Amino acid sequence: MAELNITSVPGFMAGAIHCGIKASGKPDLAMLVSDRPSVGAAVFTTNKIVGAPVVIGRRHVHHGKILGCIVNSGCANVCTGKRGLADAVKMCRLTAENLSLRGINGETEDYLPFSTGIIGHYLPMQKVSDGISVLSKQIGSTFEHGEQFAQGILTTDTCTKQAATVFGIGANKITIAGACKGSGMIAPNMATMLAYIATDADVPRSLLRRAVRHTANRTFNCVTVDQHTSTSDAFVCIANGRAANPRMTPDSRLYQAFCDALLDVADSLARQIAADGEGATKLVTIEVTGAQYASEAKSAAMAIANSPLVKTAIHGGDPNWGRFVSAAGYSNVSMNVDRVRCWVGGFEVFGGGRPTGIDLAIVEAAMKKKHVNIRVDLGIGKESARIYTCDLSREYITINADYHT
Repeated sequence: MAELNITSVPGFMAGAIHCGIKASGKPDLAMLVSDRPSVGAAVFTTNKIVGAPVVIGRRHVHHGKILGCIVNSGCANVCTGKRGLADAVKMCRLTAENLSLRGINGETEDYLPFSTGIIGHYLPMQKVSDGISVLSKQIGSTFEHGEQFAQGILTTDTCTKQAATVFGIGANKITIAGACKGSGMIAPNMATMLAYIATDADVPRSLLRRAVRHTANRTFNCVTVDQHTSTSDAFVCIANGRAANPRMTPDSRLYQAFCDALLDVADSLARQIAADGEGATKLVTIEVTGAQYASEAKSAAMAIANSPLVKTAIHGGDPNWGRFVSAAGYSNVSMNVDRVRCWVGGFEVFGGGRPTGIDLAIVEAAMKKKHVNIRVDLGIGKESARIYTCDLSREYITINADYHT
């Protein structure tokens, strides 16, 4: 929804500054805070190698009450041992201490730390500490403060990624808004992404946790750029209850509407991550239908999405649909080969074991668009899956060859 961002949610403040981590001078320290007690839920990367903020975040999220997040960009605080853990805790402690001066009373455990950037470097904690002191005085609830937050969490992203919606049943109106970052080192479970969603919904923590897990599996865990699962991924949702809506229960219409709206916001953010993949020129949606099991549909879709041959063909606008079908074939899922069908940009190119005879010039034109849709039906069941990815360009190699230097 236009003109809404994360600070459009009643009761939330945010902001970002440059504290000295990034040599570019761009914002590198961001903060999101609720002005009243809130509940939170989060999911994190499944990588065995994780950043110190993930370790501390996993601990703090079980505390139940989450007031906000403190985020630095430009340094991931990964593979930094006990010092890294202490630094992540210190970020939370300093945030709590400084915000208490503004009347936002919380403990260290009420905040979640996040870091994104280069692995294997210690945080410059004097700069971070000074920055938290300054930033805590500058956060606010204006639209501009929300834009600052969205900028402050970026690394190799070329643009901010934001989404919001307002929904309601009857007189009750609830706002959900979010911002995320993610461009490279993107693979499901999760991706190199940090995603923050705020809402004024009054939702029990147990139901919020359920909604967050379901949403992550349907959105952020369906994005791949380069099949490299990050060390720092996280998705957090904070609900402060300001909407004062009727009590949500697992079977209530209001909870279902909340889940649908949360899914819409997260889905928009996930698509924006794929569209802004490092070096990407096209957003690609891979859909697999007709599978025997949902897990097999996702496996086939991921095989297609992660194939370098598929991604380079899409980059060049080459209507080489054989790459799409064969990728599904090597994914080792069940299929009826004689009933497999394939569409590119809505045009059926393969079916019944043979080419459809469509003019490939039409297909090529569809593949040169900024958003390319590929669908493969396995011809054996009713389950489906959708994956977001992007093309593979020369620019991706340039970015990652020079990233550290």
